[in-house]
Amino acid sequence: MPAYLDTTPCPTPAWLPEGHSQTIFASQLSSHHHASFQRERVDTPDGDFIDFDWTAPGLGPDTVVGPELFARLAETAGTTAASRNGLVLFHGLEGSSASHYAQAISQYFRARGWTVVVPHFRGCSGEPNRLPRAYHSGDSADVGFMLDAVRQRLPRMHWHAAGISLGGNALLKYLGEAGATAGWLAAAAGVSAPVDLMAGGRTLGTGLINRRIYTHMFLRTLKSKTLQKAQRFPGTIDVLRVANARDLYEFDDAYTAPTHGFRDVDDYWTRASSKPLLMDIAIPTLVLNARNDPFLPGRYLPTPEQASSHVVLHQPAQGGHAGFPTGSFPSNLNWLPRRLADFFRTGR
Repeated sequence: MPAYLDTTPCPTPAWLPEGHSQTIFASQLSSHHHASFQRERVDTPDGDFIDFDWTAPGLGPDTVVGPELFARLAETAGTTAASRNGLVLFHGLEGSSASHYAQAISQYFRARGWTVVVPHFRGCSGEPNRLPRAYHSGDSADVGFMLDAVRQRLPRMHWHAAGISLGGNALLKYLGEAGATAGWLAAAAGVSAPVDLMAGGRTLGTGLINRRIYTHMFLRTLKSKTLQKAQRFPGTIDVLRVANARDLYEFDDAYTAPTHGFRDVDDYWTRASSKPLLMDIAIPTLVLNARNDPFLPGRYLPTPEQASSHVVLHQPAQGGHAGFPTGSFPSNLNWLPRRLADFFRTGR
C-alpha cells in the first residue's frame, strides 16, 4: 500500500505570501515560548563527544544531569499519561537547541508533561568536537548512537523522535535502514527534510535569495568551523578549496564528502538522501514538507508510491522551510508543534 497523502493547509498569514517570507520571518521574528535545558556530555566510541540538552517538568537551572536525574524521571514516568512520553529532537544544518523551531517544539511538549532531549550533531553545541570529521546530512550512524543513548537512560519512556531539515533527513534515513528494529519508537517525524539532497543542494545554489541569504548564512559558520579544524589537524583539510567555496556544492565537495567517506559531493548527496529509503520505514512516521519550501520545491517531494504505508506525507501548499508561521503579526510558531502532537496521538 502507498503512503497516505495529506494536503491540509497550514494557515500562514496573508502578509507572508510565499516561501521565502515564511521561512525568514519564522526564523527571525515570529514569537514563540523559550525552553531552558540542562546539558549532558556523552563520549562516542571513536573518541569524540555529543552534547545532549534535556528539558522536562521540574528541571531547573541547578539540576544536574546524571544517574540521579534519570532515576527521578523514570520514577515519575507514568504518574500521568503525559509523563510517560519523551521526544528526541534532531536539529538542522548549523542548528542547536537554541534554534527557533527547537525552542518552540521543546517548550510545547515540556509544558504538556513530556521529557524532551535535543542531541547536538558534532560541533553544533557551541564547542568544537575532537576529530577532523563533523556531521553530515546522512549521518544515520550518529542518529542511531544518540537514540540508543537516550533509550539506555530512560528505557521505559514512550519515546518519539522528530528531525528538522538536515536532522529530519538523517532521522528518516536511519528509520529506513533500521526498518522494524526501530519499533521501540512510538512514532517519528521528519520536518522540512531535504529528502532529495541533490535537488535541494542545487536549488540552494541558484537564485539571488538562495545564494545571498541561505547559502551565505550556512557557509559563514561552516567555513569558520572547518578552517579552525584545519589548524588543529594540519594536512587533513583542503584549506584553499574550503575558503573559496561559493556554495554548498563546492563546500561539500571540498570538505564534507571526503572527510566523511564519500567519493565526492555527487556521491555524498546521492547516498545520504533519505528519499530512496522511505519505502523501508516500518513505524508510524510523518514526513512534513511545505510545497513552497525554498530549500526543496514541491516537484521534488516524495509521492505516496515512494513511501511505505507507515508513512504520512503531509504537504501543505504554504509554510516555507522549518517555519510554518501562523496567527496575527508578528505571527507565532504554534502550528508545527501542534501538528507533531496530533500525529503522535492519532497517527494521522
